[in-house]
Amino acid sequence: MKGKIIEKSLQLFETKGFSETSIQDIVDEMGVTKGTFYYYFKSKKQLLMDIHTMYISELLKMQTEIMNNSEKDAKEKIKGIVSILVKSIRTHGPSARVFFRELRHLDEKSLPEIIEKRDKVRYNLQKVIEDGIDSGELRSDLKPDIITFGILGMCNWSYSWFNPEGPASEEDVILTYVEMTLKGLLPY
Repeated sequence: MKGKIIEKSLQLFETKGFSETSIQDIVDEMGVTKGTFYYYFKSKKQLLMDIHTMYISELLKMQTEIMNNSEKDAKEKIKGIVSILVKSIRTHGPSARVFFRELRHLDEKSLPEIIEKRDKVRYNLQKVIEDGIDSGELRSDLKPDIITFGILGMCNWSYSWFNPEGPASEEDVILTYVEMTLKGLLPY
């Protein structure tokens, strides 16, 4: 039931927004009582925190697996990270959109935990880029932090326009992003 509440809440948060969705809206959509909601969540903000935690934790797990693969060079790791970000639009689209759009609604107590994990995603990618620069795979005249923000911005904004069922496939988007990024990062 908890998973069903999260799933229905994600749909409502995505279409109506967090502020405009009430607990009553959620339980009405599910045909359950508020007691059912409160059995699993103390509040709507706790539900939002759980959604954020699940999304960012899964992303970190997948990113860590890519980073810990010593057989991959920096270019392959960058492609892997771009790939998980783009593919998560299909697999976690509503969660991602809610994550980026509704972060501001987390309470002050919960926000630091999510920001720390979000920053970890950024620092992990930056580490891959720095390692690629150190090994000579990537250009050394560009700032790793700005490259990192560029890649994340490009991928994260895809949630606002990319439709996995549309004319461009995930692989088209991934290949385009990776080619744009890596061709611009390769040494002359």
